[in-house]
Amino acid sequence: MIRPAAMLYDVRKAVSEVLDKPFTERMDHQVFRPYQKELALWAADCAERVLPYFEDLHPDDDRPRKAILECREWVRTGVFHMAVIRRVSLSAHAAAKEVKGNDAACFAAHAAGQAVGTAHVNTHALGSSIYAIRAVIAYTGDIDEGLVKEREWQLERLRTYVKH
Repeated sequence: MIRPAAMLYDVRKAVSEVLDKPFTERMDHQVFRPYQKELALWAADCAERVLPYFEDLHPDDDRPRKAILECREWVRTGVFHMAVIRRVSLSAHAAAKEVKGNDAACFAAHAAGQAVGTAHVNTHALGSSIYAIRAVIAYTGDIDEGLVKEREWQLERLRTYVKH
């Protein structure tokens, strides 16, 4: 059984280590603030990696892809429009809720919605990571594939963005 709260704890702890920041029992947005753009790029990568699970089933629905693109645009330009971020995030989550009978596609769309939310709240990147892990597990049917291999890939990817 997969427990999202336990996954969040583990991902938060691992991300804190990669960022060389102290880990606390409660979520502290200030700890991750200096790395908000790096976390956004990482979240976009996590979501984009599992996006085919959604797009293969719904090739005409570009809402999750638009969320990822908007996340990358915010990082590139630094221009933040809450109305745009909110709209594309909620649209990606709506796409996820419309998926019937395919958890991998649903989680992939949620990962995109969380990724763009990182522009507003940096810890949404953690949600993108967890949804991507859950998407891999749902797609492969292999917990180790998601919890171990996907998490390792994600943390290695985050390290490429973080310069100490």
